[in-house]
Formats: sequence, structure tokens, C-alpha cells
Amino acid sequence: MAPDRIDVRKTYKLYIGGDFPRSESGRSYVVSDTNGDPIANAVRASRKDLREAVRAARKAFQPWADKTAMNRGQVLYRVAELMQGRRDQFVSEVVVAEGLREAKAREVVDRAIDRWVWYAGWADKIAQVLGSSNPVASDYFNFTIPEPTGVVGIVAPEPSSLLGLVSRLAPPLVSGNTVVVLASETRPLPAVSLTEVLATSDVPGGVINFLTGRKRELVPVLAAHEDVDAIDVWGVPDDLRTDVELTAADSVKRVARRPKGVLDARFDWLDDRASERPEWIAAYLEMKTVWHPIGV
Repeated sequence: MAPDRIDVRKTYKLYIGGDFPRSESGRSYVVSDTNGDPIANAVRASRKDLREAVRAARKAFQPWADKTAMNRGQVLYRVAELMQGRRDQFVSEVVVAEGLREAKAREVVDRAIDRWVWYAGWADKIAQVLGSSNPVASDYFNFTIPEPTGVVGIVAPEPSSLLGLVSRLAPPLVSGNTVVVLASETRPLPAVSLTEVLATSDVPGGVINFLTGRKRELVPVLAAHEDVDAIDVWGVPDDLRTDVELTAADSVKRVARRPKGVLDARFDWLDDRASERPEWIAAYLEMKTVWHPIGV
């Protein structure tokens, strides 16, 4: 009879600059399923890890923003293709992370894949929708053009560890922003698997950076970082949101938040009309107006 053995739980790493570093602090924490049983270890990122992620995002910003809109759409569509190839893995992780039945988890994963495709399709269209040629009473052309804001910090939704994450992650990427994501603290494994997809995709290193760890430790640092241009506070605990938004205001960050009265735990990410919105892309765009003389 074989002796009982202890499972060797995997310790997942961070994803920064296209690499998978360990935390400089050496800390980790136990990730449990919905029954409270330990299933893995996740890195507990430090403030220094966050600063490294912001540095990587800033370095990657201009090359990503300079890509053609069509090319960014192709790159994001490739993420959907690779997720489709690992569909069964994502389904099993969503089952464990969120306690869903397999059929429901399969619907969640399929919708996450479709959401990448939906937002990828907007890459070469959003400028036409938001931009304009403005009538002016002079011998000039006047154009308004949307441009990416820069580095965006995303505090991912807590209960919807994959679909909610993709729904908040795709909009800033479409228009040329780079991101630093704080994954779901209690359900990080689907996000970590997504980083493995990103590492084998066409997304350049540094465009998307993932941290796992304690939100109460990392969110205030993200909000205060002066090289972060915008922050999505969807997944920020309600009792921290006011302080976080005030901190973000000190460095004049754009702030994207949940609609008034919407609770993170009750939002229906499967509702396409609520979750697929070009307005979420617009939240991370700056409108630039230029004048150009009319040639003779």
C-alpha cells in the first residue's frame, strides 16, 4: 500500500515586463477554493514589485500606442484564440475559484473569450466614433482626435475572477494604453493562467503586468504613484474607495469607477449590454484638438 503523501501546491509568480519574477519580498499566501480547501500559493507582491510593474508599463507605452489600431486589434484577437485553445483549463479554474457548476463556468469562459473579440473589433473604429472634424470660421481644418492616456492601474473585480477581469482589462488596451493589474485577491488563479496565455501571445512585454497580493496593501500605493495616469477602482473595497480616489486626485489621475449604486458582488458580467460598452474605452482616452491650415 502506497504511503499517504502531501500535495505539493504550486506557487504562482508575478507577470511583469513579459517575465515571471518572484516577489522581491519572498512572501506568498495560500489560495483556497470556495470550500476553504487550500489549492495553491500566490505571490504576495510588495510595493517594490508594483513600482517595477509601473516602470515596465511606462517603457512599453509608446511602442504600443504607436502601433496601428488594426494591429492592436489583431494582437488582442490572438489572445482570444489562445484562450480558446486552453478553454478546458480555464473552465476548471473558474469552477474551483468561483464555485460554479461546470456548465455555468463554461459559459463564463466562452463569454470572456468573446469579450476579447468584441473589444478587439473596436480598435480601428473608436477613433471614428469619438473623433470629429469640427466646423470653424477660418481658413483652417480643426480635428479632434482621441489619444491613449498612458499607464492605467486596474483593481480587478473580486468575485468575477476571469470575465470581470477581461471586461475591465480589454478597454484600456484597445486604444493603446498599458496596464498594471491587481488581480482578485481571493480568486487569483484564472488571472494567473491568463498571464501564461499573454506570455505566448503577440502582446509585447510590459503592455500588461499582473500582480497578486493584498489589495489593502497595494491599492493605496497604486493610487499614489505619480507615473500612473489613470486608475480603475472597480475592485477597490468600498470602505477604501473615497480615500483612494482622493489620493489619485493628488496626481490628477483619471478615475474609472462602478456606476453609482452598483455593487461589485451583484454586477452581472454575463449581461453583454452592461459589459460591452465603447464608453469604457473612452474612459481611458484624452481628446486632442489640432488646427491645420488649409492649403491653397
